[in-house]
Amino acid sequence: MPVISQSSYVPPLGFSNGHIQSLFPTLFRRVKGVTYERERIWTPDDDFLDLDWSRVGAKRLAIITHGLEGNSERWYIMGMVRAVNRNGWDGLAWNMRGCSGEPNKKLRFYHSGASEDLNAVIQHVFANQEYSSIALVGFSLGGNMTFKYLGERGQEVNPAIVRAVACSVPCDLASGAEKMARFSNKFYMKRFTRMLHEKIKAKMRIMPGRISDEGYQQIKTFKEFDDRYTAPINGFRDADDYYRQASCKQFLPNLAIPSLLVNANNDPFLAEPCYPIEEAEANPNFFLEMPDSGGHVGFISFNKKKEYWFESRVVSFLNESSPAI
Repeated sequence: MPVISQSSYVPPLGFSNGHIQSLFPTLFRRVKGVTYERERIWTPDDDFLDLDWSRVGAKRLAIITHGLEGNSERWYIMGMVRAVNRNGWDGLAWNMRGCSGEPNKKLRFYHSGASEDLNAVIQHVFANQEYSSIALVGFSLGGNMTFKYLGERGQEVNPAIVRAVACSVPCDLASGAEKMARFSNKFYMKRFTRMLHEKIKAKMRIMPGRISDEGYQQIKTFKEFDDRYTAPINGFRDADDYYRQASCKQFLPNLAIPSLLVNANNDPFLAEPCYPIEEAEANPNFFLEMPDSGGHVGFISFNKKKEYWFESRVVSFLNESSPAI
């Protein structure tokens, strides 16, 4: 019954609030000591993905997937790369379509269920690198994609992929979108819709006539954005169809390698269905840890190593011979 009942995470004094946990690192954290080497690969549909490598000469590799409107330069990605490098893993932080600072070639861009792009990254690694072990690490949207990828393959997953960890994952996209539409999350939604608008405007510049932002200011929620853009551009009937097909929750019973999900109980982005307790109780490979605090991709810690708690938790889980409950 891999529900981890006692989490080791204790927030610093004054940082127990979920909103503070979520916002403080974005505003104030800076991660030093990470240097990338960029590689561009091409997808089967003739688009590109930019991969940022941080190598320490290891035989183990952690492939790290960012969240919504993230990239390899986000503090949480760089903190994670630094932590795995310090502990004997090469790091590969890949940028989803349109997230590396350059618009991608196709009309479509990234979305929560685009596990085929994660697969393209993994297949490129297998074809061109020699690693004895590979681990997958995902944040938020990237965690959903990671678990979807693994669940789609089940027992057929490449045996070199040995472990997976994700945090702050909206396992049920529909309920997550509803939670984000609440007044209490209006600040976050305004920020996300503004950032996504920039993606749309970039598409308009390179593909005039194929996409429009007319009336965009009326979009206030993820569902409205996904109904207008994400769903039709990516072949879904509507936002509800997209959420239904792309949510990783339905794939969790198929996880066949040790996989850890850390979702804080005070995450302002997650609704109750995003805490898959029944799935963890039923699958011996799926471990669910629910700290009381942590916010959304927060888990703030202050220490000499300047590592946040989740980074240390990932390294601990990846290096265990078997997960401890």
